[in-house]
Amino acid sequence: MEQQRQGTARTYPEGVPCWVDTQQPDVEAAMAFYGGLFGWEFEDAAPPGAAGRYVIATLDGQEAGAIAGPGIGFPAWHTYISVENADTAVRHLLSVGATLKSAPADGSGGVQAVLADPQGAEFRIWQAGARPGAQAVNLPGGWNFSDLHTTDVETAVAFYGKAFQWEFDDRGFGTMIRRPGYGDHLEATVDPNIRVRQSGDAVPRGFEDAVAWFAPAGAGERPRWHVTFTVADRDRAALDAERLGGRVLGQEDTEWTRTVLIRDPGGAVFTASQYTPPSG
Repeated sequence: MEQQRQGTARTYPEGVPCWVDTQQPDVEAAMAFYGGLFGWEFEDAAPPGAAGRYVIATLDGQEAGAIAGPGIGFPAWHTYISVENADTAVRHLLSVGATLKSAPADGSGGVQAVLADPQGAEFRIWQAGARPGAQAVNLPGGWNFSDLHTTDVETAVAFYGKAFQWEFDDRGFGTMIRRPGYGDHLEATVDPNIRVRQSGDAVPRGFEDAVAWFAPAGAGERPRWHVTFTVADRDRAALDAERLGGRVLGQEDTEWTRTVLIRDPGGAVFTASQYTPPSG
């Protein structure tokens, strides 16, 4: 787990997932749900004259993600991947098999575009401006990881390796996605003790470079990017989600985590995860 150096803004090198947001049919209802579940506070960030709302969620003053008003498609959580130049990135991504769904456009603090991988899983890219990306990460109420749920790992590995120079480690319990050099970036910026601390937790080799995971798509599940948030207590999160109008879809205990799959009142699905590393 990462720990952020106090007073240092978190930045994201190219090819590292950097931001999450959710499209919702009722922004106010979503704010009530996620505020109650994660302790988020909110501030409107849509520019004057914008067609809809874009509300930034903060946790103890740090940006955690965002809630957007209704748009095309169904309610979902979206993952953004950092790029240095959105126009250049789109050209490259199209050349390796991506499909463009929304051309680069100014967003709230940067430039974004929407694409899909060869299997149809939608992802977004982010060229940082005033907003570098999520700051509240890997702490209760903050973004933890995004996972690619895929029906064809071989095709996904070929695409994302070319798209973002990702590397892939099959750990038996899951496939870890690494962006080489990300651990060096963290060590030089927000988390100088990352390697020492992770060695104490006996995490997998190369975990300092981990940026995402592969997960097999379930029966009838479409390929997609899935978002996981950290919680201090999985069972409490499950109870709170149902109390706030969400629905618990399932729970799982592993050697490292206790998780609950939740559908929010608007229909978006996400995971809440309690970190429980092996004691020995």
